[in-house]
Amino acid sequence: MRRLAQTALLALIGAGLLHTALFTDLYLRYVKEGLRPALIASGVALLLLGAVNACLDLRGNREPQEGHDHHEAHSHGHDHSTAPKVAWLLALPALSLLLYAPPALGAYTAAHSNGKPVATSPKERFPALPATSPLPLTLTGFTQRVQQDPTLAIRGRQVQLTGFVTPAGAGGGWYLTRIIFTCCAADSQTVKVRVHGSDAPPANTWLAVTGTWHPAGRLGTKTAEAALDVREVHPIAQPVNAYTDDLPLTPS
Repeated sequence: MRRLAQTALLALIGAGLLHTALFTDLYLRYVKEGLRPALIASGVALLLLGAVNACLDLRGNREPQEGHDHHEAHSHGHDHSTAPKVAWLLALPALSLLLYAPPALGAYTAAHSNGKPVATSPKERFPALPATSPLPLTLTGFTQRVQQDPTLAIRGRQVQLTGFVTPAGAGGGWYLTRIIFTCCAADSQTVKVRVHGSDAPPANTWLAVTGTWHPAGRLGTKTAEAALDVREVHPIAQPVNAYTDDLPLTPS
């Protein structure tokens, strides 16, 4: 790979990062929203490196031929201005940032990953639940209430959860699922709530589900299953930032 190609590749990667982070929401398929400034800075840095590389290349082309021959004599026949041809593979992710949006993580990923460990909340820190019905909760919040709340406040309460459909596998049934980025797609984790009383919609369908806790195990302990008896199911649009466990969206 000649120096001109190296410069073009740096510029291509930088432009791809800036396009993704500045003009689209596709970067949310790779990293958390808070890392957007870092992506923009990286794109700018790569474009600047490409510009510097181009300037150095122009300066080198203006040097006297004698100096160029002298340099080659000391290089023992090796051209140190080139990079391995395998470096061209870097063009593929750069082009994908500009031309092709990769599919979002979804049911396939969730079905092949372990559930996200739900952090333990000290018992005295569970606030009283508001009287709202149905009560909007995150999947993580619902799981914590089911397995850790000694007041058993979730018993009999109608709650509303949102997520996408993940088939439960050979046993049938399905899960309402969220994939959560701690930092980026590489460290994603999955939180799932088993759904009872409704046929499984197509995988990856985003839903707002209203129902009550499905009694299984001892409520308020780790033996309790994070599961829901469905009363209503509404399709919703996939949120822009799908890799968080946010409060439910308004059904569309």
